[in-house]
Amino acid sequence: MNPEFVTGQPLSDGVGRALEISLRGADELLPQDEWVKKLQRAEATGQPLRIKLGLDPTAPDIHFGHTVVLNKMRQLQDLGHTVIFLIGDFTSLIGDPSGRNSTRPPLTAEQIRANAETYFAQAKLVLDESKTEIRYNSEWSDPLGARGMIQLAAKYTVARMMERDDFNKRFKAGQSISVHEFLYPLMQGYDSVALKSDLELGGTDQKFNLLVGRHLQQEYGQEPQCILTMPLLEGLDGVEKMSKSKNNYIGISEDPNAMFAKTLSISDELMWKWYTLLSFRSLEEIAALKAEVAGGRNPKDAKVLLAKELTTRFHSAQAAEAAEQDFIHRSKGGVPDEIPEVALSGAPLGIAQVLKQANLASSTSEGNRLIDGGGVRVDSAVVSDKALKLAAGSYVVQVGKRKFARVQLA
Repeated sequence: MNPEFVTGQPLSDGVGRALEISLRGADELLPQDEWVKKLQRAEATGQPLRIKLGLDPTAPDIHFGHTVVLNKMRQLQDLGHTVIFLIGDFTSLIGDPSGRNSTRPPLTAEQIRANAETYFAQAKLVLDESKTEIRYNSEWSDPLGARGMIQLAAKYTVARMMERDDFNKRFKAGQSISVHEFLYPLMQGYDSVALKSDLELGGTDQKFNLLVGRHLQQEYGQEPQCILTMPLLEGLDGVEKMSKSKNNYIGISEDPNAMFAKTLSISDELMWKWYTLLSFRSLEEIAALKAEVAGGRNPKDAKVLLAKELTTRFHSAQAAEAAEQDFIHRSKGGVPDEIPEVALSGAPLGIAQVLKQANLASSTSEGNRLIDGGGVRVDSAVVSDKALKLAAGSYVVQVGKRKFARVQLA
């Protein structure tokens, strides 16, 4: 690749390739000309660029949505640049207001410590641990103190802060905005000053915060970072962004069978976006696969390839192969080799009560709804009668395609 840039000067193959990798799946790269100059300088001097990603440990688990930016970090890391995995243990105490329509309750220090312990252990499933700089923003934020915080706040105006979309909407709607929420983008921006970052990554909802980092670096006499925003990944429902609170996520530490099966459950349309943002296959390979599907190949074949790639990355090739066989077995009506065993008493027991007590339904009402939908089987037979009572004995009870229990009823 040797494209011409806006300056009219041809790019070297190395810089052109780095730019192509940077732009893959990205929403915005700002300013692109500055990023090219940084890449050219790095190529000329052999000095790697410093690329920063900050994550607040607001939950103990990382899901596929988080790995969109982690994948981009890994791609840039493989080009030889320094990646900084920043754990926002200080900023978590404030609470990120991004995209919120109300004040977000800050986490306790205990919650943050517990979540942070598992964060990099999961992130290194994507990043090269030996080439990753791990930092905590409490390193420089705690010593800043009240005096330093006031001096920092003097470097940004309220008018600029109110340009932020979520603050502006809340203000116009008469909803409260706490003063401490203004501190969040300031502290995230100060992270870039402390780390002297050349590029900061984030989701599209982080654009304002990333731009604050550019502004503060200039205020402190540094060369401003470029920013690269990645799209927010839709979850299993294909509508809402992937989130634990919406229960449409796949955790990267989930069981391989569940990871494989959940990936296969996404829509054919969403699959291609997942390929672009989550797969390490080249864009040429993905385009060829998409053309094959358009030409008549079963889209499930492409989805299986994606599911195997992701399951292999977070587990192993052997686990991915076993997960595929498990899925085939289940789709043919087979029962997994290992399923939970539950001992219940009170026979004869109503089927909805069995579902609840076996943790296959959250309540008898949900159990009845599952029966109405044809999603409940007992010993492979579909249950259609909500009044069914099970006598004493042993039963394999199934809900949907993936939930099983071997029930011993006395």
